[in-house]
Amino acid sequence: MLTALYVPANRPDRFAKAVAAGPDVVVFDLEDAVPVGDKADARGWAVAWIAANAAGPVEVRVNAPGTPWIEDDLAAVAAVPRIRIRLPKVESAADVHAVLEQVPSARITALIESPLGLEKAFEIATADPRVVAITLGEADLQSSLGVDGPDGLAWARGRLVSASRAAGLGAPMMSVYPHVNDEDGLRRTCLEGRALGFVGRTAIHPRQLAAIVESFTPSAVQVAEAEALLAAVEKAGVADGGVIVLPDGRMADPAMVGRAREVATLMREIEARQG
Repeated sequence: MLTALYVPANRPDRFAKAVAAGPDVVVFDLEDAVPVGDKADARGWAVAWIAANAAGPVEVRVNAPGTPWIEDDLAAVAAVPRIRIRLPKVESAADVHAVLEQVPSARITALIESPLGLEKAFEIATADPRVVAITLGEADLQSSLGVDGPDGLAWARGRLVSASRAAGLGAPMMSVYPHVNDEDGLRRTCLEGRALGFVGRTAIHPRQLAAIVESFTPSAVQVAEAEALLAAVEKAGVADGGVIVLPDGRMADPAMVGRAREVATLMREIEARQG
């Protein structure tokens, strides 16, 4: 999954447009994008639309644990079978367990937005098999840490990637890039995240989706090298557990083979989503 797109849940006029934009998942936002006075209507509109439209993967970002609105959010989304809940401001496994007690069929994407949450990232990622992803909420985290600019979050991003991988969840997606009209900045930061091990990014506007996909698409050289390595492994009959010598004289160990498989798999997924 390379792209997720937020849509404010109090804007039902945008729901179909968000799906038509082609993200891998649409995130109906009940939290930051929705004023307090609109939250009741927003949850009703979102749940009704999701129930009536089998339009591919969706998530609902509920309000944070401890807020006055989360209980009503969870009661509303519980009516949707196997709903994916994007849970903000997670700071412990207990936050995850509390949601799953109320919505046992849910799948959870945990948003880590505080220093405490970051310290407990692995605990959160392994809290329950129904946790399917962890990701950062970078604006809140940056403020809490007192760091200047996105570069100050490089170590936090790396820590999240490590926690996600260690928990067996695979490579996580990056947080949003808030400057909708700055495509150069979006591409630059996507490439920085890709270098740290992220795969994909959440968007706040449809126009960001193409740049995200392009930034996280393996280069032609990477794909060719991966295909050549996998072909050599197959020819040698050593599967993933042996060491082989490639035609150019390099030795390929299981870690290199595993990475080549990731590149090849990602490229197949990208080609499939492009039709």
